[in-house]
Amino acid sequence: MTAMAHEPLTQAEVLLEGFLALDTPEGFRAELIEGDIVVTPPPDGDHENYINLIMKQLIRRSKNDMDFSGNKGLPLKDVPGSPRNHVIPDGTLAPTRAQLFRGAASWMPCGGVAMVLEVTSTRPKADRETKRRCYAHGGIPLYLLVDRDASAVTLFSEPEGRDYLQSRTAPFGKPLPLPEPFGFDLDTAEFL
Repeated sequence: MTAMAHEPLTQAEVLLEGFLALDTPEGFRAELIEGDIVVTPPPDGDHENYINLIMKQLIRRSKNDMDFSGNKGLPLKDVPGSPRNHVIPDGTLAPTRAQLFRGAASWMPCGGVAMVLEVTSTRPKADRETKRRCYAHGGIPLYLLVDRDASAVTLFSEPEGRDYLQSRTAPFGKPLPLPEPFGFDLDTAEFL
């Protein structure tokens, strides 16, 4: 019997296998973003407060019923020759009728996701640039970024290629219009 020759793994495949095998400490999260493994510690209370303020408004004011998942893993399209990006937004929103989260694996496809939410933390540049490119390339329609250093909230929309064509920023204290399926102005007065 002849042994079959196995194709050697590419560097991207080895990186992806190593990433998927990580055993991060409790509360930490690991992401694979543009070829880098990023391990993030648990968020601080202010970080979680921004998410809470947004979620209260989304539940009360959205024109459509939305489901929310905190820290849901999304494998997103990759750049040829690189391992698939594995990003964990602070929040993922999808229409309730889609039932995206029911029975979903830890890493679920991003089809049907309406918006992802990030609040800047220990690596704000990743939230502003790297993750933005990943979400756009993955076709996520809306990306809401709460930038604590800039005291502003930005909504990115119309993903094309590796970026969003549109962005709208409001300083904390000013409203930020959210398009359908949300259809209301996000009040950021409590962000101050």
